[in-house]
Amino acid sequence: MKFVDEAYIDIAAGDGGNGCVSFRHEKYKEFGGPNGGDGGRGGHVFAVADPNLNTLVDFRFSRRHEAKRGQHGMGSDMFGAMGDDVTLKMPVGTIITDAETGEVLYELLQPGEVLMIAKGGDGGFGNMRFKSAINRAPRQKTPGWPGEKKELKLELKVLADVGLLGMPNAGKSTLIAAISNARPKIADYPFTTLHPNLGVVRVGPEQSFVVADVPGLIEGASDGAGLGHLFLRHLQRTRLLLHIIDFAPFDEAVDPVAQAKAIVGELKKYDKALYDKPRWLVLNKLDMVPAEEREARVKDFIKRFKYKGPVFEISALTREGCETLMLSVFEHVAKVAKSEQPHVAVDPRFDVAKDGSLKARKDKLPEDLASDPRFSN
Repeated sequence: MKFVDEAYIDIAAGDGGNGCVSFRHEKYKEFGGPNGGDGGRGGHVFAVADPNLNTLVDFRFSRRHEAKRGQHGMGSDMFGAMGDDVTLKMPVGTIITDAETGEVLYELLQPGEVLMIAKGGDGGFGNMRFKSAINRAPRQKTPGWPGEKKELKLELKVLADVGLLGMPNAGKSTLIAAISNARPKIADYPFTTLHPNLGVVRVGPEQSFVVADVPGLIEGASDGAGLGHLFLRHLQRTRLLLHIIDFAPFDEAVDPVAQAKAIVGELKKYDKALYDKPRWLVLNKLDMVPAEEREARVKDFIKRFKYKGPVFEISALTREGCETLMLSVFEHVAKVAKSEQPHVAVDPRFDVAKDGSLKARKDKLPEDLASDPRFSN
């Protein structure tokens, strides 16, 4: 399936049905009174986060989405039927913005999340609503309210904990294939990866994180070189960036330090917030470097790159060093995720044990309960 991460759509909720002017006509009922019913509500437009989708390609070829209008009211106290709603299935991580103003309206972040993105118009009142002691035969009615109409821009930003960053052919796809069940296309030519790939890395029972592999970045991407900054948006929601360095390029004239500095420069040009994210250095393809030269070359690289953060030496092909990298990444991701959770107030009458359970504090209990065996530790 073709990967599309941006689309424009027009949506229109249904208009409400009009109210009805009608009177009761029966034999021997000279003044039957009004019996015109209300119009039905117009259909809403909903957006649903579907975890089984990973592209917006369906909306590239189907731009207009319109809900049904409500049925008009009828005589004999009959209300109009509601218009059918329209449900649009979108990938998790979709951002819905106003196409004209650029204002972010909604975000689909949880699987199964349902949002009303256009409200249907209410139905109009029939003349039975206007009956009173003074006006026994009203001929007023109201039209249905119009439904909301919007021009929207859909933008997909994949939800991942870790993003892989680097030049083409640095080994990003090989790494994600080595540490997860993802099977991206791998070849020995630049820009083999043309769209983001997601992989789930499991380090233990109920311990996992999601890695995003995006197409390679080259110098001049901000000016449109290569694939440009087209896919860098998918790294904006990550908690950690892994800067993959091709430590043994085929062309000996290529300087890995210059390439690494170019990537960092392009990242800064694109988004300052993305540039400020935690970024770890991963030196890949060390299996192609003679063992006696590794330590000296790594020290020289770090010195010239002027980098002071964590450095990992791996070979994605032979999986050397990958386990250490995965465990370190999981610890960092789990720590950041824990810090992002809201603080939960703990009842002062209880102490929190190491296993997370609560134990009653006798000094905080009333005297009649302090001796109760149910509260003994």
